[in-house]
Amino acid sequence: MRLFSMLCLLALPLAAARAAGPILVSSPDGAVTVMVAVTAQGQPTYAVRYRQTELLRPSRLGLRLASADLTQGLRLTKADPQTAVADNYQLATDKRANCRYRANRRVLHFAGAAGAPTLSVVFQVSDDGVAFQYLVEGKSTEVQRITAESTTFHLPAGAKGWLHPHAVAQTGFANTQPSYEEYYEKGVAAGTTSPLGQGWSFPALFEVGKNWVLLTEAGMGRSYCGSHLAHQSPDAEYAVAFPQTPEKTTPDAALLPESRLPWRTPWRVLVVGNSLAPIVESTLTTDLSAPAQTALLPDAPGKSSWSWVLLGDQNTTYDVQRRFIDYAATMGWRYCLVDALWDKQIGYDKTQELAQYARSKNVGLLVWYNSNGHWNESPQTPTNVLFEAESRRKEFARLKQMGVAGVKIDFFGGDGQSFMNYYQDILVDATKAGLLANFHGTTIPRGWNRTYPNLMSMEAVRGFEFLTFDQKNTDQEPTHCATLPFTRNAVGPMDFTPMAFSEIRGKQRRTSNAFELALSVVFQSGIQHYAEVPEGMAAQPAYVQDFVKKLPPRWADVKYVAGYPGQYAVLARQAPGGAWYVAGINGSDAPQTIQVDLGKLDITSGTLITDGDTNRSFSTKAITGTTVSVTLPARGGFVVQP
Repeated sequence: MRLFSMLCLLALPLAAARAAGPILVSSPDGAVTVMVAVTAQGQPTYAVRYRQTELLRPSRLGLRLASADLTQGLRLTKADPQTAVADNYQLATDKRANCRYRANRRVLHFAGAAGAPTLSVVFQVSDDGVAFQYLVEGKSTEVQRITAESTTFHLPAGAKGWLHPHAVAQTGFANTQPSYEEYYEKGVAAGTTSPLGQGWSFPALFEVGKNWVLLTEAGMGRSYCGSHLAHQSPDAEYAVAFPQTPEKTTPDAALLPESRLPWRTPWRVLVVGNSLAPIVESTLTTDLSAPAQTALLPDAPGKSSWSWVLLGDQNTTYDVQRRFIDYAATMGWRYCLVDALWDKQIGYDKTQELAQYARSKNVGLLVWYNSNGHWNESPQTPTNVLFEAESRRKEFARLKQMGVAGVKIDFFGGDGQSFMNYYQDILVDATKAGLLANFHGTTIPRGWNRTYPNLMSMEAVRGFEFLTFDQKNTDQEPTHCATLPFTRNAVGPMDFTPMAFSEIRGKQRRTSNAFELALSVVFQSGIQHYAEVPEGMAAQPAYVQDFVKKLPPRWADVKYVAGYPGQYAVLARQAPGGAWYVAGINGSDAPQTIQVDLGKLDITSGTLITDGDTNRSFSTKAITGTTVSVTLPARGGFVVQP
């Protein structure tokens, strides 16, 4: 009898947890609520509400290991009390310099079959979103492998998405996909299948009634692969999908997640709000990522000249690059980027001369590399230098001795776990060599620019270079650019390489010059590489040149002003000294009049630069007061300079 009573007492906590209904986790302001439950089949689920609105219907949780199924047959063994999380940190390469993260944290513990690893789900809910990660624990000392993730995001009926089709691995130029360089499908019904058959990339933006949800992932360590949303999403329930088979650095390298226990996964992240302001302003991607182990580099961000995008491979020559160094010096820019084939068309010795000449002009030289091992067929050089650790470290040491400031590394091969490690191996070795890094043909930022302060930017976007390839790309620039502030650029620095006033050879540019100027503020990148060439810049009015010269090398803060994905975007960015710059673009084919409340930014006077009589001319005027009305022509733009 006594034994029976003791067993009943031991069962009370679990019975109480079941009887109490869903476990709740709420944001500090109470607006965001997560409700966690367990189905009759032992399947953990979660749902998300913003105020009184359902943002996610009950969605699945769980992991499937090679050694155990942690997706069903589970029971809740413990729900830790909700505790507060606080973090203050600084960034030099993102949308905000001084970041402040406040959230409520709750850990839910689940168990399945006897002897199997246990699963805990860690929730952190902030005023601007929800994040959760899995913790797998157990007695085994063997390497564990995850074969599938059960996580889903079940959107309400009627939700609309701005979604990036995930590419088929080993397609595209020289087998370089997936490199996150597609156009977003705009305003499609949630549940729509991807046109490329491989689902949708992160970040994924949804409009849910009058609210917004941005899905992405953060805190990518070395024990997981990058993921995306699966191709099939019946009833608007999106599942997490793992990389395709070719997405690994060598045939025998890790593709899917593997690690010893205990094992923490990356964070699944939902940025939420009743306007687009949290989408633009949130720093959750870096809030949830590991702090840097090395010093912040506040003097590293800046602007850069770059010949390749308008002048092509044939102009990666000594004389042309020296001219672009002079251009950067004249504009007061910090860098000049020398792109592919420099090792063949200039050579190491002459590149060292360029680096030394650049230093004499207070300009840092950046040089391009091909990332490849076996995974791409790109012929651009230098190639087959960086993949092997010994070769990479020797090359980085040589660059440092030459006086080179940083590297742009291109044509990566996917999101497998081995690639997540390769990226971070490069960043660690570049840090030790004192080199900055910029990744192209790459995956998306997942908070690495916090963990590795020398990471200046990542491409992962259909950038300006595509405008030079095909008129269809040039035609889509306006709507594409008006989508990116709310999608790709919302999760980290984006090397779109904007702003060209010159014509593109053989193409008809659809945007106005004022639109192009506005991109210098609308888009954010740790190093902002400008597409414009010296002659094109010299042909612009003095006040335009002066505006570009005076743009700060990095930003202290960002504010959403107005906009709608694919139609128009107006953002304000704050210089480190406190002054606010405002810029807007019209991505549509019809004029738009925009009222900008400058009073919210403490702006009472400034200079407005916008479109002139033609889309290749400018106009300017002084403005005073706390509001300004700007009528933008089709595909036009404006900036307000303090």
